[in-house]
Amino acid sequence: MATSSATSTAAAATTEALPSVPPSDGVAPLPASPPVRIRIPAIGVDSGLMDLGLDGAGSLEVPPDGFPAGWYTGAPTPGSLGPAIIAGHVDWAGSPGVFYSLRDLVAGDDITVDRADGTAARFRVESVQQFPKDAFPTDQVYADIDHAGLRLITCGGSFDRAARSYRDNIVVFADLAGVGPA
Repeated sequence: MATSSATSTAAAATTEALPSVPPSDGVAPLPASPPVRIRIPAIGVDSGLMDLGLDGAGSLEVPPDGFPAGWYTGAPTPGSLGPAIIAGHVDWAGSPGVFYSLRDLVAGDDITVDRADGTAARFRVESVQQFPKDAFPTDQVYADIDHAGLRLITCGGSFDRAARSYRDNIVVFADLAGVGPA
């Protein structure tokens, strides 16, 4: 689950572009179009997407159940310039959630996001990182970048039974690698 600890400063991320390396294949960003589905073959994910906003405390909303994943509407659309954000639960009510196996992705794995305009934005995983929720790198995840990127967020690490929450977040960093029909 991507909890408010990990995302409470989503709206506060700086809008200055951070230095980054454009994707090696130089795929140009796409015009904005809302995402409708995410597919991650390496871990068996094929999920519709719901819209997520910010709650009253300024934290990223999370999906109400283990499925589907959700796209943060305050971020760019997947394939557009900047970091698109998709969050999902690692588990829910004792069962695996949509992003249960997110931690198993490796650099080079493909992620495809189908968009409302009929295109499919294909991303290549650059890294999978684990961060303590109390040291979540807000700017690294949410701040502007100079290319089309994707961030997938879920919970990870050990489970704090008293807080009923995972102590860490898993964040997948991916870059646009291709475009095709949905």
